[in-house]
This record gives sequence, structure tokens and C-alpha cells, in this order.
Amino acid sequence: MTSEPNVDAVVLVGGKGTRLRPLTLSAPKPMLPTAGLPFLQHLLARIGAAGIKHVVLGTSFKAEVFEDYFGDGSSMGLEIDYVTETEPLGTGGGIRNVLPKLRADNVIVFNGDVLGGTDLRAVLDTHRTTEADVTMHLVRVGDPRAFGCVPTDDDGRVTDFLEKTQDPPTDQINAGCYVFRREIIEKIPAGRPVSVEREVFPGLLAEGRRVFGHVDAAYWRDMGTPEDFVRGSADLVRGIAPSPALEGPRGESLVHPGAGIAPGAVLIGGTVVGRGAEIGAGARLDGAVVFDGAVIEAGATVERSIVGFGARIGPRALVRDAVIGDGADVGARCELLRGARVWPGVALPDGGVRFSTDV
Repeated sequence: MTSEPNVDAVVLVGGKGTRLRPLTLSAPKPMLPTAGLPFLQHLLARIGAAGIKHVVLGTSFKAEVFEDYFGDGSSMGLEIDYVTETEPLGTGGGIRNVLPKLRADNVIVFNGDVLGGTDLRAVLDTHRTTEADVTMHLVRVGDPRAFGCVPTDDDGRVTDFLEKTQDPPTDQINAGCYVFRREIIEKIPAGRPVSVEREVFPGLLAEGRRVFGHVDAAYWRDMGTPEDFVRGSADLVRGIAPSPALEGPRGESLVHPGAGIAPGAVLIGGTVVGRGAEIGAGARLDGAVVFDGAVIEAGATVERSIVGFGARIGPRALVRDAVIGDGADVGARCELLRGARVWPGVALPDGGVRFSTDV
């Protein structure tokens, strides 16, 4: 594998992951198990596969967890440095904050909560051939209203930057991956919060700097909500989303060798079962993310839901589109639907929460 000369990678992993609570009370979002590995490991594997060796992680929330797991990066063939924000600095401030650790003239920056499949070498090629100051990875989506919208001209040069607008002029959105020339990062104000979307990019356009888009239709998903987290994990398991970190064939489920699956249990829809988890007889898991040590009792149904570390789902319970915190205990025949969240360690008695009228 040839290396990418003169390119550093920066991954911004400082967010609190509030939309994924209660799972992120104990672990930062980029470290949550996704298709059996910490989410960040999939991105780091893609960075390494593109030939980039030096990575700087910009951390703040539970910063020590990242270094405890990844260390110096040598196990993945990377060199990883860590920079911790003591005060929240925003996206632009977070990039500026890692400047002392950067070595290269060009820096590819990632939001740490995006699951993507784009060809990183192609993004870097666009950056070089256009001689851009900044190259933005843009993806086309069906409904761009919830995202930053980025129109480009016939040459691919960015003409505007529109945060979440109700009448977007284009379906191209900011995919949370950028290539900066180092000197652009040096000009970001230090020591205060700066938004790359609201301050840095509009400022560059106003100055007439060369800002280009690299547009593709590769796999892309913001993993910020439970629904997207579940779907992204399932897409990795089924091979819809690519990841160099996953070996072996893709399929309907991914089960850790140390998990126990009883006869008659059904695991479909990209379900993941973690280390030491136990799945009871006749249980049905469809698009479920079951963390290490969780127990799903006989006859329970778990659909499109996340079951935290060491949690228990009782016999014949129904959990659909829900998040169950670490160590929670959901009693027999309970029904948790439509965005329900059970906090860590909470115990629900048998039949204690129902959506239907029968007992």
C-alpha cells in the first residue's frame, strides 16, 4: 500500500453525543460498539487504507478512553497523537487546536460521527488537481434541508455555504470531511470557539479563496441519532456500508464467538450480538445492536434497538425503536416502543410498561 505523502488526518471526537443518551453517559459516541468494533475504528481503518499514517484525535469528553483503547496507533499501522480541548471550541476551533501536532502541508479533517464509504484518495486528488485552499467532501441526499447545503459551479468551485435552509438550491450537502492547506488552519483564530461552517468557510468565500467540492454518491450516514446508529451498524454487518476493519463475509447478523445463542432464536436485519451476550430460545432480533454481556430472554423481540452493556430484556418483552441503558432490567412482557429510552440500572417490573391493552 503506497502512503499519502504530506497528508495528516484529524478526527474531531470531542462531542458529548447527547442524542444517543443514555448510552453516551458511560462512553463517548465514537467508542460505542458498531458492528462489533468501536465506531471510530472503522474510520481509522479507512484512513489507514488510504495510505495516511499520521492521525491527530481532537478529544474533550471522556478523552482518556480513546488513548486507553488505541494507544499510539501502532496496532493499526498508524501514528496517533491526541489533543484535548479543555473548553469547547467548536468545529473550527477544534481544528485550530490540533495545529501544534500537525506535520504535513495538507490536512484531511473528519467529523468523528460520520459513517462513510467515500474514496479518500479521490478526495485528495481533487484537492491537488484544483490547487484548492480547502476541498469539501459533498454528498447528494434526497432531502438536504436538515444539512448544510453547498452549491458549486461548473468547475466544482464552491459558490455559497447555506446552513440548514428550507428551500435548498442544490442536493449537495456538507459531508463533514474537508482537506485544508495547512496555512488556512494557521489563520483560524486560536483560543476561542470558531464554527468552520458559519465562520471559516463563509470567510474564505468572501476572500475569494479557492474552495472546491468533491461530490460523490458514496455511502454516508450521520450516526448521531439512535435510528441512524442502528441503521449504520446494520449496514456495516450486511456489507451495504464498507469498512476495511471488518473481515470475513457480510450477512444478516454478526455474533461474537463468546456469545450464546439458544436454539430457535432468529437473528436478522444486520443484528449484532456482543461478547458474552446471551440470546434465549425463540427470541427474535431484527436490526438489533446488543452490547457485551446483555441478556435477551426467551421469546423476547428486539427490533431496531440498542441494548446496552449488561442489560437484560425479560421473557416475551417487546423492544422496538428504543434505547436500553447499561445494566437496565426490562421485565417480562414489557413493551417499549417508538423512541423509548431506559436509563442505566433502571429496573422495570414484569408487565410494568405496556402499549397494548391486553395483559
